[in-house]
Amino acid sequence: MNAEANVRFLIGFHAIAARLRSDAQSVQALWLDEGRDDPRARRLAAQAASHGVRVMSVSSARLDGMAGGGRHQGAVAQVTAGAPRWGSLEDLLDALTEAALVVVLDGVTDPHNLGAVLRTADGAGAHAVIAPRDRAAGVSAAVARVAAGAAESVPYFMVPNLARELRALKDRGLWIVGLAEQGGSELFSAAFDRPLALVFGAEGSGLRRLTRDLCDEMVRIPMHGSVASLNVAVAAGITLFEVRRQRAALAEASSVAQGRRL
Repeated sequence: MNAEANVRFLIGFHAIAARLRSDAQSVQALWLDEGRDDPRARRLAAQAASHGVRVMSVSSARLDGMAGGGRHQGAVAQVTAGAPRWGSLEDLLDALTEAALVVVLDGVTDPHNLGAVLRTADGAGAHAVIAPRDRAAGVSAAVARVAAGAAESVPYFMVPNLARELRALKDRGLWIVGLAEQGGSELFSAAFDRPLALVFGAEGSGLRRLTRDLCDEMVRIPMHGSVASLNVAVAAGITLFEVRRQRAALAEASSVAQGRRL
């Protein structure tokens, strides 16, 4: 890969600030809307300057061109793709000190949905997001903006064969749970007290047949209105935080029981 192919634009205040915190050396330059002189713009400029990043004021029209139609909010940075913090998903899973919580996306191609899922995954403390290389959105400027920094913090692995990856996760002891409108049991009656891979499909098409066949369990989010299903990022948020709620309750119960034995 040549040097130019390794450079991209990052747009939006959240995404740029997160990159400066996590990997400031990869930020080559920052452009800010010359019409902005508010505290938020000044803070980002100061943060960039403190790391030796060149900061320039340019017209909104020039930022529009850099962002390629994305909503840049008045901030665009040129960044290089940093080295991944994990050489592989296997390395990441080997390093965990708690039960794995992985999100798997089957056919989610909309960058806004991917960005929202990454943001939700970060908030719920998911350890990684996995998607197939051939039927998924990659991390673009639009994804990074919607993710509000999570594209820089949540490991995102695009794998050549999703079915093979699910089998490998099974072999590592992860329980594969698919979310679908026709899922067998309701989400809030399912037990999530084990290493998990939560699998979500694209809106409309849902999970592919082979993906469904590889799931150990299918669950559904109970719906009480007129719509039949939820946006994938909303479904992921409900499910991930239910997992966290159950795990927190189990940890508290275990702590109480241990205290009684002492």
